[in-house]
Amino acid sequence: MADKANTSQGGGAPVADSPAAIRNVVLVGPSGAGKTTLVEALLVGAGVLNRPGTVTDGTTVCDHDDAEIRQQRSVGLALAPLLHDGVKVNLIDTPGYADFVGELRAGLRAADCALFVIAANEGVDEPTKALWHECDQVGMPRAVVITKLDHARANYQNALSAAQNTFGDKVLPLYLPAGDGLLGLLSQTQYEYADGKRTTHDPDPQYADQLEELRGTLIEGIIEESEDESLMERYLGGEQIDQAVLIEDLERAVARGSFFPVIPVCSGTAVGTLELLEIATSAFPSPLEHPLPEVFTPHGVPRPKLTCDPEGPLLAEVVKTTSDPYVGRVSLVRVFSGTIRPDTTVHVSGHFTSFFGAANSHADHDEDEKIGTLSFPLGRQQRPAPAVIAGDLCAIGRLTRAETGDTLSDKAEPLLLKPWTMPEPLLPIAVQAHAKTDEDKLSVGLQRLAAEDPTLRIEQNAETHQIVLWCMGEAHSDVVLDALANRYGVTVDTVELRVPLRETFGGKAKGHGRHVKQSGGHGQYAVCDIEVEPLPQGSDFEFVDKVVGGAVPRQFIPSVEKGIRAQMEKGVGAGYPMVDIRVTLLDGKSHSVDSSDMAFQTAGGLALREAAAATKINLLEPVDLVSVLTPDDLVGAVMSDLSGRRGRLLGTERVGDDRTLVKAEVPQVEITRYAIDLRSLSHGAASFTRSFARYEAMPDSVATRQKTVS
Repeated sequence: MADKANTSQGGGAPVADSPAAIRNVVLVGPSGAGKTTLVEALLVGAGVLNRPGTVTDGTTVCDHDDAEIRQQRSVGLALAPLLHDGVKVNLIDTPGYADFVGELRAGLRAADCALFVIAANEGVDEPTKALWHECDQVGMPRAVVITKLDHARANYQNALSAAQNTFGDKVLPLYLPAGDGLLGLLSQTQYEYADGKRTTHDPDPQYADQLEELRGTLIEGIIEESEDESLMERYLGGEQIDQAVLIEDLERAVARGSFFPVIPVCSGTAVGTLELLEIATSAFPSPLEHPLPEVFTPHGVPRPKLTCDPEGPLLAEVVKTTSDPYVGRVSLVRVFSGTIRPDTTVHVSGHFTSFFGAANSHADHDEDEKIGTLSFPLGRQQRPAPAVIAGDLCAIGRLTRAETGDTLSDKAEPLLLKPWTMPEPLLPIAVQAHAKTDEDKLSVGLQRLAAEDPTLRIEQNAETHQIVLWCMGEAHSDVVLDALANRYGVTVDTVELRVPLRETFGGKAKGHGRHVKQSGGHGQYAVCDIEVEPLPQGSDFEFVDKVVGGAVPRQFIPSVEKGIRAQMEKGVGAGYPMVDIRVTLLDGKSHSVDSSDMAFQTAGGLALREAAAATKINLLEPVDLVSVLTPDDLVGAVMSDLSGRRGRLLGTERVGDDRTLVKAEVPQVEITRYAIDLRSLSHGAASFTRSFARYEAMPDSVATRQKTVS
């Protein structure tokens, strides 16, 4: 463990002078588990607040956004620093709802350890289980907090068993709820809480048997993780292991992510808050013990890993961006190396495309910007910061180009951190400005929201001429639309999403295009005869010239093709682009004076339309390859649902011990709301990806509905 260092109060905010005196703790867990309320209790316990706020009243530190107050739930990451026992603890509150997993991942990036919060009246949901395994893969230290001990349906033992069954046998309680307080298993001390104050006394005899059993299990768990291999042998031989040795081994095991303590906490009565703060400051790792992300130059050249050194090169990352029409852009930043000071110029690098491809709303950029205001946020409140060292978190004002995921570094030595992996937004929502006057404001608002939220992708669909917001789910889309309306004053309407279909000929047909007009001066004269036939899917377009005898002058043959291509773009039936046809120019007529390039372009388009009227026009629909990762017990339900969407099942693959990957080809028109439907079907346990496969013929019954809509 790193030694503690001195901290001081600056401008009302705790200021650490060494990374060893910092703990960055992210709170994760299901929606409704009580994370935000727990932060309030910890802030009161540390003396930051006189009394806790409530979610229902909209008075909590972390849920300060207008949308959070209205919805009474967290929708964004929030920071709440406190000082306890000479250590600055940055509490990072994250939303529990699946739609806001982008904020959760940003919190994981900013933190050095994770606090899994589970309610005593609930179990462990599938997203939380998946997140635990994700943290396990990278070795992130974790602890478990069981909250809501005072709930009418609270059952601490059931919640503990659920956590142990889900997370493993290294999840062990340090305390036992007892009366109006807790019983310390290692210290064998009973802690009572009254009016937020803690008193201690010897354990009540009624807990003697439980204490002996649980204490023995805990000690064995700690000794198994000890670096002293002789400790277990001595313990099994009957030796009493010194409590100080056990605590030291416990702290080491927690810090390296091999042991996961459970702390029961009742936010309403403050029971367990001081115990949790003691664990956070003594057992959680400091930034010195957490490896830094991969570092590159802006040109993609790998750089040696840096260390968390306040005197090292500047390396920081924007983990959250907020924009306000009046305050401007505020960037929440984690400093990994070096020190940030006010009024200095830094280099801002954003390279999402380099790492994740072009399918995002964040253009690569590199520029120098001057640090504006530097502060330590406490929810909505911004408290001035004299400087921010490596390992700490802060807010920077007026970085006009910085977006979430961007890297800040020294302008003389630009660096780039590989951004954290973001989930793909899979729910498309088509929107349009309510009035002409809203169009410019809509563009500005969407641009700012995209800078804040990497999980929001904005698509300007050139084929359907729609603005499509790709969101994580309905709750995410509601927050985006709420921000547009209330923060940027933009009224938007949601409209039916149009899937980009294609048209093709169902059979061979001939068309006659005649464009003859006479007015003052030169007239317009062009006649062409064509034959159109369908081609195999994916053939696109072929143009064949079979004109003989100069019926269509050579210089105007490309004009006919150009006119046909233009008409194909517009479509000839339901207004969708036409593909997979061969057009043969058979004959035509011209005039020595009145024929022109434009006249033959018009005639070519007319000929294609006449040919289309003489045969059936088929619609082609885009088909996606859909891969659904689902628990084994839901495979049948998922496959049945995909079949009901006209899906063609391709097969299944085993993934791990209890999951299956189901692959199918499904028409896009059938999965526009699949992100919502799959979550409902699987209770959040399944996830999916999709990628374009090809176009294929749409069944007549479905095509009739599409033509009616168009």
